[in-house]
Amino acid sequence: MSILFRYNKVMGCIAIILALLGTSSSAYSAAQTLSVVAAYGDKEAIFAEFTKKTGIEVQFVDMSSGEVLARSEAEGGRPMADLWFGGGADSFIAAADKGLLYSYVSPEAATIPLQYRDPKGYWTGISLVMAGFLVNTEVLAEKNIAKPEKWADLAKPEYKDEVLIANPAISGTTYAVVACLLEQMGEVKGWTYFENVAKNVPFFAKRGGEPPKKVAIGEMAVGVAPLSGEFINMKAKFPVETIFPKDGIPWLPAGMAIFKNAKNLEAAKAFVDWALSLEGQKFIQKRDPRIMVRPEIDPPKEMAGFVPSDLIPVNIFAICANRKQILDTWAQRVDVKK
Repeated sequence: MSILFRYNKVMGCIAIILALLGTSSSAYSAAQTLSVVAAYGDKEAIFAEFTKKTGIEVQFVDMSSGEVLARSEAEGGRPMADLWFGGGADSFIAAADKGLLYSYVSPEAATIPLQYRDPKGYWTGISLVMAGFLVNTEVLAEKNIAKPEKWADLAKPEYKDEVLIANPAISGTTYAVVACLLEQMGEVKGWTYFENVAKNVPFFAKRGGEPPKKVAIGEMAVGVAPLSGEFINMKAKFPVETIFPKDGIPWLPAGMAIFKNAKNLEAAKAFVDWALSLEGQKFIQKRDPRIMVRPEIDPPKEMAGFVPSDLIPVNIFAICANRKQILDTWAQRVDVKK
C-alpha cells in the first residue's frame, strides 16, 4: 500500500467524521444565539440546560406577558426577540390574533391536550399557571387577622390595605383570576366582588411577581400569587404559606411562542421541541414545580394540597377572547378607584 493511498484513506475517514460531527445537536448552531423574553421561574437554569443539550446559547430579558404584548404592538410587530417563554395564555392568544406570532406545530405537541395549545400552532402551553394566596403568617398573627381560605375573604374589611394584586393588564396570573372568577360568579356579582376587593388593595402591582415578594418581606399580609414551586418554596426562607382557595382555583396555561420574523427561527424551534419533550418537561418541572401540560407527568410533591377538581371549569379560548373587554371594564370600574 503506497504512502499516498494510506494518506488519502486517513483523510477520507477524517472527512467522514467531521461530516458526522457537523450534523450533531451541538452543531445546531455553533454560532447561534437564541434571544428570549421570559416570565418563568428559575429560567436561568432552564436555559442553561437547553444550551447544554444543544449548544445554542440563550440571551434573555425578564418581562411580564402583558408587557411583552404591549411592546410588540407598539413596535408594529417587529420581533423583540426570537422566542417568548412563560406568561398567561391570554396575552399569547391576543398576540396571535394581531399577527405577531409564527405558526409552528412541534412534533412533541401530539400528546398535549388541545385546551393547552393553539390549534394552529401559534403558541403552546408549557405548564399551568394556577392562582391562589401567599400569606405572611407573622404579619397575620401580629395584626390578629385570620388566613384567607376563599376568594370571598379578600373582600372582608379586616383585610384593609393588607391585600396586594398585580394589574391584570400586565400579569397573566391576575388576568386568570379576574377572567375565571367572572366566569364562575357571573358578570354582575363578579364585578361587584372586585370593586369590594379593591377597597382592601392599597395599589395594584406593576409586575406579577411583586405581590408574593412583598408578602415574603412582610410589607403585605396577603398576596394573590401563582401557585408554583418558585413561590411555594419561599417558605424555606420566609414566614409564608401558600393557600389553595377552597372556592375554586383560577388557571391559565403558561405559554410559549415563536415571534413572527424571528432571526433565529431554527434555534427557536429547537427550544420549543426540547421544552415540550418528556425530558424537557421533567427538567422544567424540577426547576419550577408546576402542573405540566404533558399528561403523563404527575403533579410535583410541592403541590400535595392540589386537587384537580378544584380548578375552575372554563373555556380558556372564550375567556381570552374577551380580554380587551375585561381589561377595559377593570380599568373603568376597579383600577380607577386606586
